[in-house]
Amino acid sequence: MKKTSAICPFCGCGCNFYLVSEDDRVTGVEPSPNNPVNKGMLCTKGWNSYEFIHSPDRLTTPLVRKNGKLTVSTWDEALGIVSARLKEIMAQHGPSALAFLSSAKVSNEENYIFQKMARAVFKTNNVDHCARL
Repeated sequence: MKKTSAICPFCGCGCNFYLVSEDDRVTGVEPSPNNPVNKGMLCTKGWNSYEFIHSPDRLTTPLVRKNGKLTVSTWDEALGIVSARLKEIMAQHGPSALAFLSSAKVSNEENYIFQKMARAVFKTNNVDHCARL
């Protein structure tokens, strides 16, 4: 079994744990007893933070709805559709009609770029994040 130090992705507290893996497959987590933030403890989200990694329901490619059915797409096509639709909504209803919800499963830098896009490109402050304590 291998232990890899990691920071929990579910909120901004910075709890540290070890991803436990066997044969290149993550099988669990163990809280870090020496981290001054969590002191060997984890919340429910932290204890279960690894479960999405190998989920059979995890999306691995973009999907686009065509004729009412989700079909595999390229990133260029999917992002083009999203961009065009966001611009259309903004033109018709104004920037306050848009809202952007970010994820705790990406880096701080990616979240920063995301909120910057919402505010600078789409002119909305309707930005929120899923990491709630």
